[in-house]
Amino acid sequence: MSAPDTPRHVTTLLYLLLLFASISTVRSDTDLQILLNIKSQLSNPPSLQSWQSNLPLCNFTGISCDPTGSVAEIDLTSQNLFGPLPLDSICTLPSLRKLAIGSNSLSGPIKPDLRNCAKLQYLDLASNHFSGPLPDFSNLIQLQVLNLSSNKFSGPLPSNSLRNLSNLISLLLGDNPTFDISPFPTEVLSLGKLSWLYLSNCSIEGEIPRSIGNLTGLINLELSCNHLTGVIPSEIVKLNNLWQLQLWRNNLVGKIPDGFRNLSKLEYFDVSDNKLEGDLRELKFLTNLISLQLFDNGFEGGIPAEFGNFKRLVNLSLYSNKLSGPLPPELGSWAEFNFIDVTDNILEGPIPPDMCKQGKMKKLLILNNRLSGEIPASYAACKTMIRFRVTNNSLSGRVPSGLWGLPNAEIIDLEFNSFDGPVTSDIASAGNLGQLFISNNKFSGGLPQEISKATSLVSIEASYNEFSGEIPSGIGELKKLNNLLLQGNAFSGDIPDSLASCDSLHVINFAGNSLSGQIPASLGSMQSLNSLNLSENRLVGQIPASFSSLKLSLLDLSENRLTGRIPDTLSIAAYNSSFIGNPGLCSQNIQNFRRCSSDYDKSSKLKTLISCFLAGASVLIVALGCYLFVKKGRRDRDRPIKESWDMKSFRIVSFTEQEILDSIKQDNLIGKGGSGNVYRVPLDNGKELAVKHIWNLDSGSSGRRSSSAMLMKRLEISPEFDAEVATLSSIRHVNVVKLYCSITSEDSNLLVYEYLPNGSLWDRLHTCQKMELDWGTRYEIAVGSAKGLEYLHHGCDRPIIHRDVKSSNILLDEFFKPRIADFGLAKIMQVSGAKDSTHVIAGTHGYIAPEYAYTCKVTEKSDVYSFGVVLMELVTGKRPIEPEFGNNKDIVYWVSSQMMSRESVIGLVDARIPEASKEDVIRVLRIAILCTARLPALRPTMRTVVQLLEDVEPCRYIAIGIKDEKKGGNDGFKTEKLNPSL
Repeated sequence: MSAPDTPRHVTTLLYLLLLFASISTVRSDTDLQILLNIKSQLSNPPSLQSWQSNLPLCNFTGISCDPTGSVAEIDLTSQNLFGPLPLDSICTLPSLRKLAIGSNSLSGPIKPDLRNCAKLQYLDLASNHFSGPLPDFSNLIQLQVLNLSSNKFSGPLPSNSLRNLSNLISLLLGDNPTFDISPFPTEVLSLGKLSWLYLSNCSIEGEIPRSIGNLTGLINLELSCNHLTGVIPSEIVKLNNLWQLQLWRNNLVGKIPDGFRNLSKLEYFDVSDNKLEGDLRELKFLTNLISLQLFDNGFEGGIPAEFGNFKRLVNLSLYSNKLSGPLPPELGSWAEFNFIDVTDNILEGPIPPDMCKQGKMKKLLILNNRLSGEIPASYAACKTMIRFRVTNNSLSGRVPSGLWGLPNAEIIDLEFNSFDGPVTSDIASAGNLGQLFISNNKFSGGLPQEISKATSLVSIEASYNEFSGEIPSGIGELKKLNNLLLQGNAFSGDIPDSLASCDSLHVINFAGNSLSGQIPASLGSMQSLNSLNLSENRLVGQIPASFSSLKLSLLDLSENRLTGRIPDTLSIAAYNSSFIGNPGLCSQNIQNFRRCSSDYDKSSKLKTLISCFLAGASVLIVALGCYLFVKKGRRDRDRPIKESWDMKSFRIVSFTEQEILDSIKQDNLIGKGGSGNVYRVPLDNGKELAVKHIWNLDSGSSGRRSSSAMLMKRLEISPEFDAEVATLSSIRHVNVVKLYCSITSEDSNLLVYEYLPNGSLWDRLHTCQKMELDWGTRYEIAVGSAKGLEYLHHGCDRPIIHRDVKSSNILLDEFFKPRIADFGLAKIMQVSGAKDSTHVIAGTHGYIAPEYAYTCKVTEKSDVYSFGVVLMELVTGKRPIEPEFGNNKDIVYWVSSQMMSRESVIGLVDARIPEASKEDVIRVLRIAILCTARLPALRPTMRTVVQLLEDVEPCRYIAIGIKDEKKGGNDGFKTEKLNPSL
């Protein structure tokens, strides 16, 4: 009983407050149990360590509460979550309004019954691995945001359920290429409140319906990477709130509709890679454009002069059209312009002078047009420039001196114009310059000595100009130089002896100059050299004896003044025309050359006799050594295997040495190789490992071993084995298989790796385990594998050459993400940068680069060749060696022989790849052909291969999430697509 002086309404209020507090406590306890249950179903991930029963649930990672203390929002985006999604448990949270669980590795189907989720207003499951059909959303009537993009959902859209989502503002279903949507899902058009519609890469067929014009609230419309046909409907001009319109990579035809100028709020417009035509006059009114992408169409006529007045335009990509006339003179002068690509048109007139006026421009690409005049002086101050490419125009005059020294420029490409004047000393400041292409101009004077300060240079191509003077003596400081092409000039003086210091130099072409003096004998020490052309000069003296150690695919010393004997090792059919025009040369083997004198023959015979004697003695010594080795092996084979093991861990491990040793048994055997067996080891914690048991030469099971297997054993059990494994164990890359530890004894070695459940790419493409890999998955395997090799070549302290890149050494995890594996033949390059030359057979037939046959040299470019073969496997579905290719023919020969017409090229594509993806596939095939060029110098680096593959990215993972268009910027969206031919 309350005190007499307490008012009744105060008592009632206190009672209600106590009741409310007790209800809140009950709800909080219930929510806590639900969250702990969810955590257990997700296998207690480390990111949810704060989810503890003794902590306030409102402080849990990713949890937001309402005023009552109940869970209102769950945001576990990018928390490294795995396994199935316990959506039925999550939706039992009574106050939950928002669930954001995107960018994880959750998988499996979504339960069809979502009745418990009816109160959700925001559902984001994007960028996971969910599969199966979409569930029925019909009871989620409060839902405002639905984001299921970048998954693997399949089947049709549940049309009735979408119609019921009348409150939906944002619908993102894109990047689910296994959807079966034909024709365009008209049920979407009934969602009158939609402002954001993302349906790119959903396999939508048919035409864009005219009723799209009813969605007048749309701010963002993305329908790219589908199979849409027909015209852009004229009704689209009713969407005058559009901020972004993305229709790229479809099969749209016709013109940009009349009235398109009504879309005055449009900032991002991309209709590239279609079959559109007509002029661009409707676009001249879209003054808010920031990014305009129209490439790979059939647009014609002039570029509207009004584009020069667009004050926000920063990206303009119009390449591969039929545009003519001048570029607007004020183009890019207002905003922080950063990118232009108008390559492959018929444009005329000068280069606009002010595109870098705001100091932000990165790429100027205007190749293959008819532009004229000089390069404006303003670009000499454009410090942000990365690519400056004006090849094949009618430009002339002197290049502004500061342009040579742009500090961030990676490519300066001025070929096939009429430029004159010198290359100035400013080039010393070009610290990032990798490629200098200035051939076929009228440049004169000497190459400045300061070019040796541009130490990132990989290629110098300055052929067919009017250069004179001596080749810079400091050229040897360019340690990364691969190609040095100076033919067709007037260089004089000696060939610099310092060239021998260019450890990476593959191609030297000094033909057609006025070089004199003797050929430096030091060139014979350049083990990386693959092509040497010194023809049509004034060189004298003998051919250096050191050239006998070179293994060249091209040698041309013709039309000089050389004398003496042609070395016997160079007197082979491949070099028959390499020495003509040198009347002072003699040879005992090459026809049309005078025979050398008899005195020389006597000396030669004596040398031959001595050589034969030494060779015979060597054979006897080797035979004796083999006898003693085998005899020792027979004695040692009776020794018992030692029980003493040494475990070296390279990562934090949750298993013991004994747990591994106990699992090395026949029941766990999953593979055999020349070096030993591979076992699958299940751990007590449910995880699995792969263990490679490397045999010692004297142990292992009985049976004969191949000579290559014996060599493999010597490599792996050599004294350097521990050092090499330690280096490889330090690799930390998502696309390189993890090495956890080694366990060694006197008799054998165990290497413990992560276990990859989907086996190898070879299994999935070629064996009884093969499966229907869609093109998106194949592409991701290609890019991931390329990134793994790029890391080995460019990301380690010392480059690692794998030497056995093949599809069976590309392993796949549960999500088909690739790992580069099996470093049994890997070679870590020396600090000096000298390339490896080995007599161990490096690689597998069908993948081995052709230069190995005549050089016995393995370089990073050998890995590139092998990777090109893997790309061909992914594209064609064929093995590297097939009977249909013909005797002694491989996949590289077969692909090259079919490159005669578009029809024959398309016929190369694996029949299991759908027609809609074949354009993407052919782009990757072009990269494979680059990788398998016969000359190593013509192959790209793995860093370039990754860039090329990313530039031809198929329609996946384009735009994820929702952004406020008022915030500016365009993070997460394609604002610039680089011409893959560049």
